[in-house]
Amino acid sequence: MTKWVGALQVAAVYVGTVIGAGFATGKEIVEFFTKYGFVGFFAILAAGYLFILLGSKLMVKAIDLKANSYEELNEYLFGPILAKFMNIFMMIMLLGVCAVMLSGAGAVFQQELALEKWVGVFFTIGLTILVMAVGSKGIFAVNTFVVPIMLLFNFIVMTKSITHWQFVQYFMNIPEDLHLWKAVVSPFSYAAFNLSLAQAVLVPIAAEVNDKKTVKLGGIIGGILLTLILVSSHFTLITLPNVQFYEIPMAAIVKSSFIGIYFIYVLIIFGEIFTSLIGNIYGLEKQFSKYISIHRGWIFTFILIIIYSLSYFHYGTLLSYLYPLFGYFSLLFVFLLWFKPYNKLRK
Repeated sequence: MTKWVGALQVAAVYVGTVIGAGFATGKEIVEFFTKYGFVGFFAILAAGYLFILLGSKLMVKAIDLKANSYEELNEYLFGPILAKFMNIFMMIMLLGVCAVMLSGAGAVFQQELALEKWVGVFFTIGLTILVMAVGSKGIFAVNTFVVPIMLLFNFIVMTKSITHWQFVQYFMNIPEDLHLWKAVVSPFSYAAFNLSLAQAVLVPIAAEVNDKKTVKLGGIIGGILLTLILVSSHFTLITLPNVQFYEIPMAAIVKSSFIGIYFIYVLIIFGEIFTSLIGNIYGLEKQFSKYISIHRGWIFTFILIIIYSLSYFHYGTLLSYLYPLFGYFSLLFVFLLWFKPYNKLRK
């Protein structure tokens, strides 16, 4: 495996883990950025910088620590006592977000394919079981396939929006009811939330690659790609009137302007939800296996039962309340990751 090939695979897993139900559908981007108008664009650039800097730093630190799970990284960042509470909190976060992913998959089937929500939920559970049976190789394969296709379609859709005759007006618009302090905090809470969750996948992936240059390059490439996706999605979403009222705003745009590729794009949205779901479940299984000495198949079953039970809450409601709350709690994680120096790494 060459450094570039390895870095691109790491970048694909990084992007695939972060892009979940709210990101791929556009709902998450609206909640954190687009609703702030022109100010939201600068918030995206700030979040992108954090993804580039801290994504690579997270994986390099994981190798320095010889950490195999996020529990060991948290122990370094927070200390042995506080880390125990943070690890429990991480488990709760991952379970909640997996429920959002599963609920989002059901919403895609219900709203975009005119099928019952339970069909999408059980179909997604079935695919998850298949990929988890393969392990990390399955996660690499799914992300390497889905992420490039998502990037291509995202930019195709954006080209229509930036040529709109009112695009500049939409882009420069600042909402009258803008809460500036929320706009300033949003890139930090957004990056903090996603990075604190992504460590569940990135730490064991970094341990498996075990090459600092490769994971650092992968983190930089992944962060740049995430920034580009955020910017292109924002450019697209600002042209949709009343964008905050849509459950899946990106699909609504594609349906109105690119009807020929509409169903392909819906499948891509599902694919991105799925990549995030399998990554988080993979991280949960690694963590639960340290405390429960049973076959990993039973652990997966236990996790799937929990997230299935939670997935029937309203998707938009779950997203609106869980994501910002988790983001604020994760700010401490990002602060320590950013500022704790390398020379204090344990031997």
